[in-house]
Amino acid sequence: MKTTITYEDIVNALGKLGLHKGLIVEVHSSLSKVGFVEGGAVTVINALMDVIGITGTIVMSAYRVSLPLPLTGDEKAMGLTAKVRIFDEDTDCNSGMGIVSDTFRHWPGTVLGKGINRVCAWGKDAGLLSEGYDQLIKADGCVLLMGVDINRCSSMHTAENKVKLPDQLKALHDLPEEIRKKFPENNWYVEYSDPQKPVYHHGWDKVWQEAKKRNLFKQGVIGNATSYFFRAKPVVDIYEFMLKTDPYALLDVNKVTD
Repeated sequence: MKTTITYEDIVNALGKLGLHKGLIVEVHSSLSKVGFVEGGAVTVINALMDVIGITGTIVMSAYRVSLPLPLTGDEKAMGLTAKVRIFDEDTDCNSGMGIVSDTFRHWPGTVLGKGINRVCAWGKDAGLLSEGYDQLIKADGCVLLMGVDINRCSSMHTAENKVKLPDQLKALHDLPEEIRKKFPENNWYVEYSDPQKPVYHHGWDKVWQEAKKRNLFKQGVIGNATSYFFRAKPVVDIYEFMLKTDPYALLDVNKVTD
């Protein structure tokens, strides 16, 4: 028998985690992990808005990408490990961001940004915060992860934009010509594994372990979902420092020397 999670349950759980009016909060969530919520995504969003208030800002990713699509046998043989379709700017359909994000970007008063990696925001300074996660970092915003882990935290990418990686590491992202022709980058995002290359890990789990050592986040439960709340910048700063000082160790790649 399902246990119904109510609006009051979510509001109380958010308060226990430390959320309150006036905050700027980047939200990533899995409604299925939260559980059977009375009213679904609408209830989750209403709870967030009432806790944060119009003096704060809620920010969510609204990337123009599909859910992961099944791979054919030929695609697996080519080395593909994942693929998603990139939607056109004016496409309005369910995305790979989840039902909460999809519902939020259509919410009255929500401002939707531009580009493939677009961001949507509601509340104070929504227009500015919809420009991207650099703005959230500058404003010393926070992050709420509901039923998801650090690997869903989009603001982490702001560290990558500040650090120039060695050519050896950048080359690990290179796709073979055959795959690039079949999956043009304007239409597809694909992940590829070459058995001749070292496995590329982005190292966010290591960042998270360091953040845990420093007590940078608070852990709680929203519905049935393990959830985390933290200031974004201190965690992103750990990632930036690791990328600058020893990206090979962070990404589990052996450095090639002449």
